Amino acid sequence: MKVLETERLILRQQTIEDAAFILELLNDPSWIQYIGDRGVRTVEDARDYILKGAIDMYARLGFGFYLTELKDGRIPIGICGLAKRDFLADVDVGFAFLPKFRGKGYAFEAARAVICYAQNVLALERIVAITSEDNRASAKLLEKLGLNFEGKIRYENTDEEVHIFGINKCI
Repeated sequence: MKVLETERLILRQQTIEDAAFILELLNDPSWIQYIGDRGVRTVEDARDYILKGAIDMYARLGFGFYLTELKDGRIPIGICGLAKRDFLADVDVGFAFLPKFRGKGYAFEAARAVICYAQNVLALERIVAITSEDNRASAKLLEKLGLNFEGKIRYENTDEEVHIFGINKCI
């Protein structure tokens, strides 16, 4: 189901038919370095990941991480969306794109649309984002989106400190 459309992108709910793409994305070295190894090694693992992650979140919360595709050709390029994590007071925005689609403005376009959707349609007053300390590219993008660095917090059930950013109004 399509959720958002931008000038160049369609953001839609993930389905189990997206498993091959999700398998590729979750095993991208940047995903593993900055987001973490989810142990997804087969298409079946990816289907399970989609069912227990995105599809469950859509059902429970009405939002989640959306598959992001190019309008031209409906080519999947990444994910962008919202999550409600137990250790954060606010809903957070997140994104990840395959390497060949980075540096083209797609993440900015998708994340800006998701933040405005969260605030204007879902009526969420505040959106946050977290990044690993060494993920400068994501931090730079968050700042471009209007999120402000607010400090460091400990990631749930780990010793890892992450940077937290927040925004009260979409740009």
